[in-house]
Amino acid sequence: LPALLDLWDKGMDAFGQQRVARRAQRLGLSQLACIGRHTLTGLLCTAGRQDRDWSADYRFFAQSPWKAEDLFGPVLEGILECYPSDSPFVAAMDDTHLKKTGVKIPGVAYRRDPLSPAFATNFIRAQRFLQLSGLLPAGAIPAAARAIPLHYEHVPPVPKPKKADPPEAWKAYRQRCRQENLSTAGVEAIAQLRRQLDERPEGKDRVLVIGVDGSYTNQTVLKNLPPRATLIGRIRKDAKLFYPPTPDDQAPRGTRRQYGLTAPTPLELQKDDSIPWQEVSAYAAGKIHTFRVKTIAPVLWAKAGAQQPLRLVVVAPVGYRLHKGGKLLYRQPAYLICTDPNMSLQQLLQYYLWRWDIEVNHRDEKQLIGVGEAQVRAGPSSDRTPPFAVVAYAMLLLAAEQTYGPAT
Repeated sequence: LPALLDLWDKGMDAFGQQRVARRAQRLGLSQLACIGRHTLTGLLCTAGRQDRDWSADYRFFAQSPWKAEDLFGPVLEGILECYPSDSPFVAAMDDTHLKKTGVKIPGVAYRRDPLSPAFATNFIRAQRFLQLSGLLPAGAIPAAARAIPLHYEHVPPVPKPKKADPPEAWKAYRQRCRQENLSTAGVEAIAQLRRQLDERPEGKDRVLVIGVDGSYTNQTVLKNLPPRATLIGRIRKDAKLFYPPTPDDQAPRGTRRQYGLTAPTPLELQKDDSIPWQEVSAYAAGKIHTFRVKTIAPVLWAKAGAQQPLRLVVVAPVGYRLHKGGKLLYRQPAYLICTDPNMSLQQLLQYYLWRWDIEVNHRDEKQLIGVGEAQVRAGPSSDRTPPFAVVAYAMLLLAAEQTYGPAT
């Protein structure tokens, strides 16, 4: 608790006034201690203020001029204080849905339910949020890491015009869809984290490594990475790759070739017996495993551009048993690319496996912290109540790391 209160004290400058900061601290602690539904009424009852005027607490989210992204500043500083001095700053990025039933809540739209069975796609009404979490390692790799949220942003869909609207409205809609989507929001979140690291002495000399899933391994993200940022992401098994061009590939006259000979696709690399498997140790699922991997580097991909060399890695599936003595089962292999071809295989694999902890963040935020349970419909309140709850959760994780040591 003392470490948690200290983190809230460091973040008071984001609220401007002392009384607003104290109200934020009370609501943040209530967000963690509430044992019922995490509505604003539930937070007031947890703080013992159910018989007092509640209007100021609602105005705190609807009208107070604080910004959600400023609240994560003390969390980043705390992570950097605990971070190994010779390690790059590793983070993970992903999006998540907050289920909503109200038809008047800003940003709510029909989304594909990620829990749908494979044979049928279900839809839910939900808000869409983008999260970026810093990964605080427990020691030298191979080791565990704790994901601590650093960014939580509402990314609503672009409003779709009606069928009877003029062509100009549809043209503007398609233009906005290209400019306002999850990929562009992800690029801005990565660039913002890079700027925040550069502003701090402990972070300005570190390389930023971002682990993402396949939905962010695309042209928009790969071609707009900030300087000193490395991306590790999944790629399709049939992605068309090329080797860098050699002098022999160039014609005597005409335009110079940007791509060389065709490289094997990830699936072809997996099946190519001429390239041997290598064994790499990495921490995952509570213990250190030995993974079998294949790799080629450098390769080029049109989505990343001819000037961005990549490393392609195929990770063979690890066998598992549902019970002791059960049949040995296997999941699907993983196909990864990294924008730093010189990164070691052990680092690359471990950094990507750490990305799974952001899924643990999503589960804890929804099931334990109550992110998305606040019943608010005003635009600012709808945008700021989920990030505020995530800030409280991030401070709790960081306070635990500072008090009890790194996760193991």
